[in-house]
Amino acid sequence: MTAAETAVEAIQREMTIFARRARASAGRMHPELSLVSYTLLGHVEESGGCRAADLAAHYALDKSTVSRQVTALERAGLIERRVDPEDHRVQVLHLTEAGAEILAQVTLSRRAAFRERLANWPEEDLTRFARYLERYNAGPTTAADPD
Repeated sequence: MTAAETAVEAIQREMTIFARRARASAGRMHPELSLVSYTLLGHVEESGGCRAADLAAHYALDKSTVSRQVTALERAGLIERRVDPEDHRVQVLHLTEAGAEILAQVTLSRRAAFRERLANWPEEDLTRFARYLERYNAGPTTAADPD
């Protein structure tokens, strides 16, 4: 195996560990909010409101999967549907006040956890790591992508 192949294997293994840690820590951050729920709420907030179909397309998920998640978030009082003022046939998802509060709490907790975990890293390593992650995430997605 070449050095590049070994590195790619290590990257895949470490990213899998990272994803597992993220899922596990989400439940500890807030008992009502899974990693999927947190991610969807974050997207709704960042976009200023969006359709459920937009979530499905963005995350390459089946519409029925997103529908179940959205229904659960609605029942929990974290998001609400509003009629689009420009197209009255379309419903747009928005955070409720409770949804915004919980998202803010979890975001603060997650940031604190990241800061704690990375506290001893030199600034140049943090900067380089951030650039690498941005570069990786900006790359093209394929049907084989695990997310």
